[in-house]
Amino acid sequence: MKNVEIIPFESRYAKDFARLNVEWLEKYFEVEPHDAELLEACEENIIAPGGHIFFARVGQEIAGTFSLIRAGENIYELGKMAVSPKFQGHKIGQGLMQFCIDFSREQQWEKLILYSNTFLENAIYIYRKYGFREIVSEENPPYERSNIKMELIL
Repeated sequence: MKNVEIIPFESRYAKDFARLNVEWLEKYFEVEPHDAELLEACEENIIAPGGHIFFARVGQEIAGTFSLIRAGENIYELGKMAVSPKFQGHKIGQGLMQFCIDFSREQQWEKLILYSNTFLENAIYIYRKYGFREIVSEENPPYERSNIKMELIL
């Protein structure tokens, strides 16, 4: 899709971040307590501890988003990635993924991790396409819906 601009977080987009993610979560799963904590106070729980949130903007409309949540020294969780149904099928998610990887490499981070569910076959395919590999998950991952953990060594 032409005219897609990837922009960093601004407070005025916090509601878009929550809206896109809730819309996606409710379509496939449910909003879990950890989701609500991150979405309702994204500046305090993602940005302030050293994380990042980015958006795909088409014209003046926010079409997609993702976050990089600090998980350790030079390790970040790729999370809260969502694209509005209106804009799905235009490779916006893949554009966000490539931007995420490029940004992470520029920061000289060690690796990215993510939690997902194998039910989301298209997402898992895209993660693998971009180099993510399955690793052993913790006994109690941060999301109940998660049945796969993946990492990308940068």
